[in-house]
Amino acid sequence: MKIKDGGGASGEAAVALAIARRARRLLLARGYRVALTRTGATIRLGDGNGNIARARFCNRRHAALMVRIHADGSTSHSLHGVSTLVPAWRGGWTDDIYARSARAGRALQQAVVASTGAADRGVARRSDLTGFNWADVPAVLLETGFLSNPTEARRLHSGSYQQRVALGLARGVAAFVRR
Repeated sequence: MKIKDGGGASGEAAVALAIARRARRLLLARGYRVALTRTGATIRLGDGNGNIARARFCNRRHAALMVRIHADGSTSHSLHGVSTLVPAWRGGWTDDIYARSARAGRALQQAVVASTGAADRGVARRSDLTGFNWADVPAVLLETGFLSNPTEARRLHSGSYQQRVALGLARGVAAFVRR
């Protein structure tokens, strides 16, 4: 059992959805199939609205890669940069997706940093994320920047910067997933 975190940085949902829509358009134009777990303000997956449902959504589709898009927040307004989270190795939970997720995470991190010029906060392994622990497909979580940093928040709300993040995301996916 763990506490359900319904939060996130203020404004995160809108920024993440805007980037996801842009990345989807880029990937579709490159011939990839893309399924979003939400297309509007609410999530309707049929078997719940949490991270387990998101993982199951991707598992049912035998996704080549599950990409979760987020924007970070912190009590420190000076933190900035892009990071990518990947599953830590956990026997019986993530051992089947660990290596592929790590490869995908490195590809996405490198491509988004190159596309945006953002500070590279690296790739971090996490064992406490429900979406990773329930995924049967490679999974990554991209933190696109810090909404708690005023400069980065302005960037993340800018359409041109969202497009640069989406372009990096699409390039990272293409480096990992062959059509």
